[in-house]
Amino acid sequence: MQIKPLFAVALSCLMLAGCNTTKTEKDGEPSLKSSYAPGADEHRRLKANDPVKMEPTAWIKPGSPARVGSIFSSGGLAGRTLSVGSISDIQLADKELILTFDDGPMPGKTEQILDVLDRFQVKASFMMVGQMARSHPEIARDVVRRGHSIGSHTFSHRNLAALNFETAMAEIDKGQHAVSDAVDAPVGFFRFPYLADTRKIRSALANRGTVVMDVNIDSKDYFKSSPNAVLERTMAVIHHQRKGIILMHDIHARTVSMLPLLLSRLEDEGYKVVTLRYRRSRTPEGGLFASNDH
Repeated sequence: MQIKPLFAVALSCLMLAGCNTTKTEKDGEPSLKSSYAPGADEHRRLKANDPVKMEPTAWIKPGSPARVGSIFSSGGLAGRTLSVGSISDIQLADKELILTFDDGPMPGKTEQILDVLDRFQVKASFMMVGQMARSHPEIARDVVRRGHSIGSHTFSHRNLAALNFETAMAEIDKGQHAVSDAVDAPVGFFRFPYLADTRKIRSALANRGTVVMDVNIDSKDYFKSSPNAVLERTMAVIHHQRKGIILMHDIHARTVSMLPLLLSRLEDEGYKVVTLRYRRSRTPEGGLFASNDH
């Protein structure tokens, strides 16, 4: 008997574990295609309504799964504030760290990260994807309202090093405008997706007054690993570097679970989290830049 085309397609989908069904990864997060289509080894967007379970615990055993805990801070983790007009202004002392989060805002994730940061009385820098900020402006505005600095991360998370210069700059400007419109404030920080830069683009951004946010402590929270694995990997790099800019992502449940444990460890070990404030250092030649505290 000949199988009808539509039924054949449906049957093929079922045999391949389903079309558009959710597959479960090792750490329980769904695997979904991103609307900005990052590479397979890079960060992925999750469903906006993907719940994050909050389980109370006061501490974590080495090698055991990390969980969001009832961890409270004395506020001793908060460090000084740096006014930044160029990347050269980011000069950190021993045991000083900067927290950064890419790819959001993500409903159900970013708000919880903001709550954890409030609990530890520290500020971070959020490098927002333009289309995400446009889709969730209320969360983007909440980031600013709570005193964090903001930056852009292109409009659709494209690899700028693979584009010609004009297309790359247009993607940067579109993302910058989208973030600025969402938060109703100018934007002065920027991070390259995949950290894939070119000398020409970096020079153009510097000439316009943009501060490119580099990274020297990569949490690699975009890997399919447990929250505890992310925690231990990040702490190992921190112990080696002793200072620097930490890259995380506010789109992953594993990061939400890991963050309070990371901050508690940092506080216990005497690290300080530095707050960044953008300061316009030159007359911009294009794009959106600020001299305020956003």
